[in-house]
Amino acid sequence: MNIKMQCCGILLMVVIFYFYYRQKKINLNTERAFLRIYTIVILSLTLDVLSIIVLQYSDSLPNWLVNTVCKAYVSSLVLVALNGVLYVFADVFSQSRQYYRRVVIYCSLVLAGIVLICCLPIYKHVENHYDTYTYGPSVMTTYVICMLLFTVLIYLVIRYRSKMNPKRRDAVKIWILLWIGSAVIQFFNNKLLLVGYAGAISVMVIYLKLENPETNLDRQTGLFNQNALMQYIKQSFTKEQDFALIILNLPHFLLHADTDDSNEAMMEIVKYLSTVPNAIAFRDSDDEMLLLLKNPSDVAAIEQQLQDRFDDSWGSRHETYIHPDWMIVPSAKIINQAEDLIHCLQYAKQNSIEFSENGRMVLDQDITNRMYEEQLIEQLLVDAIQNDWIEVYYQPIYSVQEKRFVSAEALSRIVDDEGTVILPGTFIEVAEKNGMILKVGELVFKKVCQFIAQHHPEKLGIEYIEVNLSVVQCSYEHLADSFIEIMEWYRIDPAMINLEITESGSVAVKKTLLDNMNQLINYGVKFSLDDFGTGHSNLNYIVEMPVDIVKFDRSMIESYFDNGKAKYVMDAAMHMIHGMNLQIVSEGIETEEQLDTMEELGISYIQGYYFSRPIPSQDFLAFVEAHSSEPVNNGAE
Repeated sequence: MNIKMQCCGILLMVVIFYFYYRQKKINLNTERAFLRIYTIVILSLTLDVLSIIVLQYSDSLPNWLVNTVCKAYVSSLVLVALNGVLYVFADVFSQSRQYYRRVVIYCSLVLAGIVLICCLPIYKHVENHYDTYTYGPSVMTTYVICMLLFTVLIYLVIRYRSKMNPKRRDAVKIWILLWIGSAVIQFFNNKLLLVGYAGAISVMVIYLKLENPETNLDRQTGLFNQNALMQYIKQSFTKEQDFALIILNLPHFLLHADTDDSNEAMMEIVKYLSTVPNAIAFRDSDDEMLLLLKNPSDVAAIEQQLQDRFDDSWGSRHETYIHPDWMIVPSAKIINQAEDLIHCLQYAKQNSIEFSENGRMVLDQDITNRMYEEQLIEQLLVDAIQNDWIEVYYQPIYSVQEKRFVSAEALSRIVDDEGTVILPGTFIEVAEKNGMILKVGELVFKKVCQFIAQHHPEKLGIEYIEVNLSVVQCSYEHLADSFIEIMEWYRIDPAMINLEITESGSVAVKKTLLDNMNQLINYGVKFSLDDFGTGHSNLNYIVEMPVDIVKFDRSMIESYFDNGKAKYVMDAAMHMIHGMNLQIVSEGIETEEQLDTMEELGISYIQGYYFSRPIPSQDFLAFVEAHSSEPVNNGAE
């Protein structure tokens, strides 16, 4: 009988079965989908063999039995095609609430097709041992339904290719080519029974490319890896199943040392974590192991169990003691979607969320809320850059000697499409953290240069515009080149620019900052030292930095009026700064009393709400023009 191909296919499936069931699995949707494909393919191969046998002995067997076996076989081919579609569903739609509805719809349609196949007549062709097959309306309907299902499968692979796992997408493509190719050959040459064997080859391809359980295992420890963790978390979110996490940050030497003691201790820890009840153990990164608890109410008990065990020694010599840091996620409900979990863990690490004295950190709702707020701000920054929502406001600076406004500080604002003004305190810190501050700073500087080139504020007596530099900008090696290129593009006098640096910036990136400063100073730009008195103050910074102006922070001014000791500190600082022939700008002046006191102390320039808040460019020009013909004696705005 012509069953050699089918027997080879069955043997191949047995080999795959052996290797698949030797490995531990995590019970994912795609694993179950693969098992369905495996089961139906081996069933189809078995029915293929049985159909050939009953056809060979059809003369001595009841006709109903022959028809039943043959129709069962062709029906199994439809189930193979259906499970191919369901396999892709498990990858593409498993996180959608419509997943089960789609499954029910397709299964119902295929069931109706199988009923039709069973009702239609099927004919037998038996000439010899090597020329046995079936044909007729039942077989033709099977081909039509299978081709329709594979057309759907092709559509899914093309339509959702970006959402599919790349390896799964490639495996399904190979399966489609093998199955359709063998079906076409068998359709035109009924003697070549290739479809069943092609199904077995397809299962092997899927297994080797991505359903091998070893791909979800960490090679060193045998625990489930981060890929398995993410798949399981996504599946839990889809099913709305809550869970908790305990993350152990183990000492680096334990997982990377070559000594027998450390390796023995590590494997003992791995074995112990693998036996924690109602938990799944993962290796999340190089130095982290993670327990996913299926029942969040178990967190306290299991955490205490782990602490008790880690208080004891590890290894056969009982000489290795491990005291890991702990991160606890008490419930998955603190995050909105599966992908946010890893982001939340990284956020806690990057933002130095502190561990308690016993090395314990709990990731609660407050931490995730802060993370989501930052994500919203990041998106706001992206939108602001793309849509040109970043605007520059100007706060006038008053000269005590000249009794007029001689300069201004440029301050960034985001004005969204609804006209809402977002202050820099909302977004600057996030922009510095994610590196977007370089783009924001460049846009602000361009707008300042464009403002100077278009409106010529020097004609109104404005001698220069102050532009803030962030810490990140100060550490940018090509800052000077970039700014000089912008000034040359707008053809502005570099003397119109005064760049403000902060003391914290000058400490962190001193060499790079000095190189940039010297290059810009040689070009004609001047510098101010901003936020003097905010806690980083050190007069040595003023000595080392080639600045022309020192700006006293608002907090320092407030301390001068509220604290008697602060007066002596500020008096001494002013005396030394004046001795170095530097000018002083007093920020945050809000009352006439403060203004009069600063004048008496010999402060050169005054900036604050007493005169004006930061205002848009056109309002600033109008403000300066309105006050250019007469001295300012009181709050103008």
